[in-house]
Amino acid sequence: MKKTLNDLTKDEWNTLYPIELVDHNPEWNRIYEEEKNRIVDKVGNETILRIEHFGSSSIPTIKSKPYIDLMIEIPKEKLFDENLIAQFTELGYSHFVVPARENIEAYSSFGKGYNVDGTKEQIFHIHMCPKDNVMWKQIDFRDYLNSNEKRAKEYESLKLELASKFKNDRGAYVLGKTEFVKETLELINE
Repeated sequence: MKKTLNDLTKDEWNTLYPIELVDHNPEWNRIYEEEKNRIVDKVGNETILRIEHFGSSSIPTIKSKPYIDLMIEIPKEKLFDENLIAQFTELGYSHFVVPARENIEAYSSFGKGYNVDGTKEQIFHIHMCPKDNVMWKQIDFRDYLNSNEKRAKEYESLKLELASKFKNDRGAYVLGKTEFVKETLELINE
């Protein structure tokens, strides 16, 4: 049986897809818009209530993994809907359930552009959840960094440090950014 992304172990993910940061690519916004249109054309506006480009590739002043992160708002009743998941599978995405954890309800995640042999195409990550999921605070984080270049550069420095330490440990890389994100969200709410 052919191995799929869902079959990969954590160590295989970390080895096949190390953390690599690159300079901002001005084409990322166009790539995002094209993918957004593909998704809306396939799924429709009744289910897709909002799509946002977020993550570091949406912040032009800093280095980023060359991935396009999309946040998609759906109605609560569509969370984990099998027909919706099937539509994203037809668009080339693999589905993953992000389990509930500290202050975050479970939600759907999708990835595209990864190949089990380690080769990559344009990578897309989708985080799909209703608007009341705390993940939507990532949009506030993006907006703050886009309006505050000093804070954005501090974030870039942290990411570069973490990428050199945890090139083959995606989990540690992500966890290493948690406190900075939390502090930034607190700045927004002051």
